[in-house]
Amino acid sequence: MARAMFEYTKTILKKVSFDSVLFCKELQKALERLLPYEIEELRIWIDTLIKGKPELNQCLIYLK
Repeated sequence: MARAMFEYTKTILKKVSFDSVLFCKELQKALERLLPYEIEELRIWIDTLIKGKPELNQCLIYLK
């Protein structure tokens, strides 16, 4: 079940990546729900996503 939440989170973040404000809000919600090791995986995934969308860089403060 936990893995399903991680995959769902990635799907949602991809869909809202057009808007940095929405992306930040969804990221905050994800950080409340995911397990610590999943948060680390999410950080790696977001680093890859942000390479193509530099406007999302501001949301990285929630991951630190």
